[in-house]
Amino acid sequence: MSSKHLSNDISALLQGCLTSLSVVNPSIIVDKANKIVYHEDALTSSNVAIVSGGGSGHEPAFAGFVGSGFLSAAVAGSIFASPSADQVYRCIVQLGSANPDRGILVIIMNYTGDKLHFGMALEKARARGLKVELLVVGDDVGVGRSRSGRIGRRGLAGTVLVQKIAGALAASGASLSEVYEVASAVASNVATVGASLAHVHVPGRAVSTDELNANDEIEIGMGIHNEEGFGRVKTDLTGLVRTLLKQILDTSDSDRGFIEIRGGTSVVLMVNNLGGLSNLELSAVTTEISKQLLETYNISPVRVLCGTYMSSLNGMAFSATLLKVVGDRHVELLDASAGASGWLPPAPRDSWTRKGGRDLLDEEDVQLSAQEPKGGSIQVDPARTKAVLAKALQSMIEAEPEVTKYDTLVGDGDCGLCLKNGAEAVLSHIQSSPTSDAVALMTGIAHVIEKNMDGTSGALWPSFHHQSITPSLVLDNLLVLGDAIFTNAIAHALQVQSKDQAQKATPNVWGAALDDALRTLSRYTPAKPGDRTVIDTLQPFVDVLNATGNFEKAVDAANKGCETTKGMVPGLGRSVYVGGDEWKKCPDPGAYGLLKFLEGLVE
Repeated sequence: MSSKHLSNDISALLQGCLTSLSVVNPSIIVDKANKIVYHEDALTSSNVAIVSGGGSGHEPAFAGFVGSGFLSAAVAGSIFASPSADQVYRCIVQLGSANPDRGILVIIMNYTGDKLHFGMALEKARARGLKVELLVVGDDVGVGRSRSGRIGRRGLAGTVLVQKIAGALAASGASLSEVYEVASAVASNVATVGASLAHVHVPGRAVSTDELNANDEIEIGMGIHNEEGFGRVKTDLTGLVRTLLKQILDTSDSDRGFIEIRGGTSVVLMVNNLGGLSNLELSAVTTEISKQLLETYNISPVRVLCGTYMSSLNGMAFSATLLKVVGDRHVELLDASAGASGWLPPAPRDSWTRKGGRDLLDEEDVQLSAQEPKGGSIQVDPARTKAVLAKALQSMIEAEPEVTKYDTLVGDGDCGLCLKNGAEAVLSHIQSSPTSDAVALMTGIAHVIEKNMDGTSGALWPSFHHQSITPSLVLDNLLVLGDAIFTNAIAHALQVQSKDQAQKATPNVWGAALDDALRTLSRYTPAKPGDRTVIDTLQPFVDVLNATGNFEKAVDAANKGCETTKGMVPGLGRSVYVGGDEWKKCPDPGAYGLLKFLEGLVE
């Protein structure tokens, strides 16, 4: 591991990296302020747009793959950190501004921060009428089913193949449903595993002692953010490749047998440099993998890609990806030309037959002001909304000391203050921005949540390490409950319910919207009742309200749900990692904070 860098200024490095894309490819437009990279033609095209992004440090993924026939745009976060929901939303709105009816497919890797932030932006865009779909790719087989659990497989270099094929199909004029279907098929048939000689060092951070860096062990299945993998071995290149291919191809391994690839199956092989291997070593790795595929498994790839596609800074590591070709056009789409500076294409098709910058925006809010959400026909009483919400939010604020006490026992102690800060921000907003439009109300509250919370907390307020969701709810004329994803999903559900003639927001109307939004939220978190999370309070509340339209009964159900978290074995969240038995004596902090809000409404 090298801890020496030409610059330890992460921000300057990232800006320089993004700017370079427009230097080497004049068709690339860089929005420096928001760290978004666009292909110029994609801003006016009517074709389906393909969007991706994630933490920096994985170059050329993903900004380097922006170009004709590939990604329409990419959004960059800091090193190994997901971009914010606001960045992603700006990107989606920009692509939809010229033609709001165009389809937009967002393809990301399966990491919690990415799913939450991209998911929040996607739901917000849907609430504004844009046609957006999300595809999350998890191709890692280094960590099996038993360990990954409900979180699922991590996303690795195989994601690039999904994006390339989707981009080429979109460029041909295919519809959003067609592109999504093909991309999903590719994602379901790709598997990746990696091996690393050392962990990487992030510029500007302290150097840590790591035994892997000091001995001759090789880590199997290390993630692209320095996450540990399956285990460590001492072996040579032949033995290492044998282990990696077994993890991908051994269908008898119930923990890792994700894809069945038998002898004679058409596959694409990608050998990816994670940044620090010499071309000499990477080429030798490619040769060894190809040799063992043929000799051991009777597999001769129809295409082979070798190079740096998804790095981990200067990681002394590589990954091997196999894509099982299941579609008639998959290889054709992979071969299709792409105008992306970071794409290293396979050899030309006929060779295989022989063998058998500038800134986009000067002002931060350009285009966003023109993309205000469409109002709905569901109406609320502004005065009553303001009064009831203010009372409930104040109840949550006053509960902060007790929530903090509980969270100190089972978490890191930030839940109470996070709830209080968010509640105060929403309280200030509703006092200054009264509205009779339910959709506009939800959108405004979601915006406040996004602007006042950052990190993973910005996606689920105060975050799903406590699984706590910020509620905003009014009885009689208004019932609003949720975090940023949840709130935007409610806005979308209300728009679906809207009719030409104005109607009042009854408890039944809100119950149906909440029920729909809760199903939407489940796409982004595996939390279920019984996991000792805020869902233990939220789910019974929504179920009873949707079934009866009776608010008091719903709050009573929420109270009972919160009580069940006392002594409940945690299934998700940070409490999973907390030792001792303090968690047996108190409710889940997020579930309790939500209950205080609901009780405040009743009072």
